[in-house]
Amino acid sequence: MKRAWQIMCLAFVAASAITLIGSLGYPYRDRLGPGPGFFPVWLGLITGGLSLALLFQVTFAREAPFGKGSPLPEDRAGTIRIFIILAGLVGSLVFLDILGFRITLFLFLLFLPPALGLRRWVFTAIFSLLGSFGVFHLFYYWLKVPLPMGVLGI
Repeated sequence: MKRAWQIMCLAFVAASAITLIGSLGYPYRDRLGPGPGFFPVWLGLITGGLSLALLFQVTFAREAPFGKGSPLPEDRAGTIRIFIILAGLVGSLVFLDILGFRITLFLFLLFLPPALGLRRWVFTAIFSLLGSFGVFHLFYYWLKVPLPMGVLGI
């Protein structure tokens, strides 16, 4: 178990290094403030630093980190929930360009809570509407981030 944690820590350190190297091609600052290289530089530094700290902690610990068993949930329901979330994310990725950001996020937020066990449809519907259209409005109109509109143009 200890070896698996060490391998994952090293994988995250490698991903952080790739992020840092890739961010060197973008300016760190521009005339308005932080540039396109600002976020990937800090993301790489923070992720790399935390991964190295975890690697150090795991390597020099006396016992196996975070329990002796598997990192996956022991019960079948927990494993099924993980695959439900992954299926929802993959489905969102597939339909993002076709349906657009708002409808795709609405369907994702409408599907996920009941699939994970939440049974209050009123709260789920309100959460889905506010989450999808609110996030779209925030990013598209206020922050001027271009988001996919879909074939309907909605």
